[in-house]
Amino acid sequence: MNSALNCSITLSTKTAPVTACSNKLRIALFGSYYRGFHVLNEILDGPLHEKLHLVGVATDDPRSTFISRDKRVWQYPHTVVEATMVQDLAKRHNVPVFTGRVKTPEFYEIFEQEWRPDYCIMATFGQRIDPRLYNYPAAGFFNLHPSDNAGWPSRYAGGNPFKHLIQDNADFCVLTLHRVDDGFDTGERIAISERIYIPPGASVTDMHKTSSPLAAPLVRSHLQQVLQSKLNQVAAAK
Repeated sequence: MNSALNCSITLSTKTAPVTACSNKLRIALFGSYYRGFHVLNEILDGPLHEKLHLVGVATDDPRSTFISRDKRVWQYPHTVVEATMVQDLAKRHNVPVFTGRVKTPEFYEIFEQEWRPDYCIMATFGQRIDPRLYNYPAAGFFNLHPSDNAGWPSRYAGGNPFKHLIQDNADFCVLTLHRVDDGFDTGERIAISERIYIPPGASVTDMHKTSSPLAAPLVRSHLQQVLQSKLNQVAAAK
């Protein structure tokens, strides 16, 4: 069972307000590899999909130099399919895909004028998000990060947490859903997944594949809270 740490969701009205005419929650995904793939499938085909509008996907191009590939999962062997499965799935559903730098005038215009998300979720993404982006969505900008469950911020913050969890002979880890802020995996912790046990001899890529299916229900649970808050906000405005 997912453990929700903060069930209070406040929808900001400073930017991109959710209004009574908004029939669906506008979502942007910043994700790649297996975690991004599972979250993308959840948004497109999960139990809440009829209440969601996926407006765009920003995803890693492992060939790019600006995603810090030497510090992230792309430093390990991977197939072409693994590198492109998020953008391929998005394109099959006619969802706009962006693989360039996100802290640029080009992307700011796409994000603010075309995508206009109410909610953003990161799931394995190789770029830092700046305040202009994470302050925009009315319902918040969130990230999924593997960690221990011994406190927050976690000492496993950073680009390769599975490597350090394995090196420390950790018995298990969790996925943490947290707000994005100016720090590196330091924003408010919102919820955690079930325990994910680390088998003897497991590799970093093994743990990505093992843990990623748990990302989907964690995001689903949070989206349910956000959608309920949206309904409450609309009702209060009447």
